[in-house]
Amino acid sequence: MQIEGIGTDIVEIDRIKSVILRKGQNFLVRVFTRAELDYCLVRKNPYPCLAARFAAKEAVLKAMGTGLAGCRWTDIEVRRTGYAAPEIVLTGNTGRIAKNRGIIRVMISVSHGGVTAVAFALAVKGGNINESGYRPGDAGD
Repeated sequence: MQIEGIGTDIVEIDRIKSVILRKGQNFLVRVFTRAELDYCLVRKNPYPCLAARFAAKEAVLKAMGTGLAGCRWTDIEVRRTGYAAPEIVLTGNTGRIAKNRGIIRVMISVSHGGVTAVAFALAVKGGNINESGYRPGDAGD
């Protein structure tokens, strides 16, 4: 395995909150998957959770070296299962781009405090795809 790229992003939680309050459902469904919304919106204050996911998506795009070109926000999903570290699942065109670039996994770390949310992503190439963290169908297979 080798590192393809690293990416980091930091966002102000109030900035994300302001966009959500201004644009509402249109912004939410354009940027977040149903699973991400289900995970965050049950919280008393969902904005830090949503800001962390937004930062994670930005960090993933930077780590892949693509920017948003050819990618959709909802093709990048931050999944949490219990107390385990979050994982990135790539679908649609973003998953295909990653696969074509030889990226087999994107590792992610996210955190948020009172003011900001931050994410750090590491795109990994090489190795066995079945051991990579991708699930069948994640890259549009």
